[in-house]
Amino acid sequence: MAATIHPSAIVDEGAQLGDGTRVWHFVHVCSGARVGQRCSLGQNVFVGNDVVIGDNVKIQNNVSVYDAVILEDDVFCGPSMVFTNVHNPRSAVTRKDEYRRTLVQRGATLGANCTIVCGSTVGAYAFVGAGAVVTKDVKPFALMAGVPARQIGWMSRHGERLALPLEGQGEATCPHTGDRYRLDGDQLSLI
Repeated sequence: MAATIHPSAIVDEGAQLGDGTRVWHFVHVCSGARVGQRCSLGQNVFVGNDVVIGDNVKIQNNVSVYDAVILEDDVFCGPSMVFTNVHNPRSAVTRKDEYRRTLVQRGATLGANCTIVCGSTVGAYAFVGAGAVVTKDVKPFALMAGVPARQIGWMSRHGERLALPLEGQGEATCPHTGDRYRLDGDQLSLI
């Protein structure tokens, strides 16, 4: 099934859209962008040239995915969340050759109005709360909140908070799926 593109959207020649992807009102996808299968690009989304978006990614309204951003499969970008690509922008200074790459790994959630400062990696299945400002790498499964964002807990792949300390030893079970997790030091893994 081909991509569905709303008549008000602009998809530049050369952009790649996977099967089943839906492009909604007033979206602009630049020519070099690669968007996977079964994605949803909500109203007023912008996707730059040097962007790779995996399969089943949901990008809610008013999100700009700028150059040097990679979103792996199953990433969720909440309404009006923000990516950056220049660490120290100035209008009078051209810094396009200084873009810092941002990687959002599989299954991560970026809450509404959060900001991901460029050069960061958001680990697999991490959960960045609404309004948080990520200024450094985020561990897989970490629950992040605040300005600047700090880890306040752990999340399962299903998006359920796990009853574990931030560090130490322990095990927890996702109450929804029954998946088991092990905390070893400051790293969480699926058993």
